[in-house]
Amino acid sequence: MPDITRYETGTRMSQAVVHGGIVYLAGQVGTPSAPVAEQTRAVLAEVDRLLALAGTDKTRMLTAQIWLADMADFGAMNAEWDAWVPQGHCPARWTGEAKLATPDYKVEIIVTAAV
Repeated sequence: MPDITRYETGTRMSQAVVHGGIVYLAGQVGTPSAPVAEQTRAVLAEVDRLLALAGTDKTRMLTAQIWLADMADFGAMNAEWDAWVPQGHCPARWTGEAKLATPDYKVEIIVTAAV
């Protein structure tokens, strides 16, 4: 049975779990009440940090699931994403609108990547 490695495990969840050469990140959110662009930058910095902790980086992303509290923020979020994502290494990605954990969160991003 393959090993499972968990990073930053709390009572409810781990921020990253590695199994079978794949790292699964928990949904990442930015600073509550900040504009969506600022929240997106914070989320992407946290994705970078967690991927590095697991021994990989954004060039090895497989999927990205993005939830926006309001699809009106799609353009602002995409501007930050486009500046961050490594061209030629873009993951499969989907974006949807959802009610997030609190009304102060505007974006949540969930990433899987190869180690």
